[in-house]
Amino acid sequence: MRLFGTQQNINGELHIGGMSVSQLKQQFGTPLYVYDFAYMKERAAMIRSAFTHPKISTGVMYASKAFLTLAMAQWIRDEKMLIEVVSDGELYTVAKANMPMERVFFHGNAKTFNDIQLAYQLRVGTIILDNEVEFKSFQQYHPGGFRQRVMLRLNPLVDSITHEYIQTTKNDSKFGVAPYSKETLELVSSIQEDDRFEFVGIHSHVGSQIVDPKTFYAQVDSMLQIVKAWSQKGIATKELNLGGGFGVAYTEQDAEIDLTIVLPQMLQQIELFCQSEGLTLPKVYIEPARSLIANAGLTLYTVHSTKRTDSGKEFCFVDGSMADHIRTVLYQATYDAVIATKMNLPEKQTYTVSGRACESGDILVRDVKLATPEPLDLLAVSTTGAYHYSMASNYNRFTKPAVVFVEQGKAKVVVQRETLDDVIRNDVPLYE
Repeated sequence: MRLFGTQQNINGELHIGGMSVSQLKQQFGTPLYVYDFAYMKERAAMIRSAFTHPKISTGVMYASKAFLTLAMAQWIRDEKMLIEVVSDGELYTVAKANMPMERVFFHGNAKTFNDIQLAYQLRVGTIILDNEVEFKSFQQYHPGGFRQRVMLRLNPLVDSITHEYIQTTKNDSKFGVAPYSKETLELVSSIQEDDRFEFVGIHSHVGSQIVDPKTFYAQVDSMLQIVKAWSQKGIATKELNLGGGFGVAYTEQDAEIDLTIVLPQMLQQIELFCQSEGLTLPKVYIEPARSLIANAGLTLYTVHSTKRTDSGKEFCFVDGSMADHIRTVLYQATYDAVIATKMNLPEKQTYTVSGRACESGDILVRDVKLATPEPLDLLAVSTTGAYHYSMASNYNRFTKPAVVFVEQGKAKVVVQRETLDDVIRNDVPLYE
């Protein structure tokens, strides 16, 4: 298994943030989501540094859907980053973390009345509108007394090579509007004519887990062509949000985006185009999330047992399940794993790592070579920092794992492990 950040093999046992996996299990139990806090800081600094330009104002905006807790929102706040939310729950979390509202961008393609009401109540900095009907709702419920900044999400119509569930630019995508249609231009005019709103720019996103840099360069070109065409119609684009989707390596065989090359190239592309076309340089945003935290996280499990089927397939069963690791079955995502207490032993046998859920599809890792697993061994699955806690559920009435940040030999619980009482907390009995 590839090691990231402060992860180390010390005498055959995996350590992260200066703590051994045995220590982590002893203190917090398993399953356990573990984040390398120092590596998160390192990644944030790298992205901010790479996304700077002497002539272009830039902003790094964390896409909170990847992983959001009060502690995470506080860290994003302290790192002076912007943050993007897509629901009243995410917005409420960042508000409770005392995130300055001018640094919050509210996204989503079907904002509810509760979303709109809370956004106005908290004076969210920027609303990213998805369509005309949504804008009418924001008009209807605007309480007056202030001017709301808005952007409009466009579909840049750039093909992206990724799983179809996380493509966002196909012409039948549920996200955004067509950039050159008469209806879109009329929508922009409606926004500009309403004094309660300030139209500041456009947003796009091409998908998630994209590892081909050419996709992002094509996106930049597509959006700049829109900026040019709209400029000729008298529509100024002061701000340009290019979204995220920067891919990371989940296994040693995976390619990944080198952001230290791609991000400066994107900014250079914007400068040269605007210079050649006589356009004012917009402020430019990106929305990294997976690329910021995925490799900083791992999930720690305890091995329960092994089994060999009549077909010869080898299973390694752990104390987790698809309830805390859904992406393998949902996206056919690939992961790497290691017996974290036997890292110096040979990995001779190929196993399917499976869990406790009553589902044949309850697969965490497919076809991974492991040192011989035995009951009570610790197994670590790498690159689970993004979308794992966020997508965890109580399927089969399992409790959700705890989440810890580790750094310099200390661990901080940022999400308590659920109890059985938590599982039934919102249940209402039929009989008293």
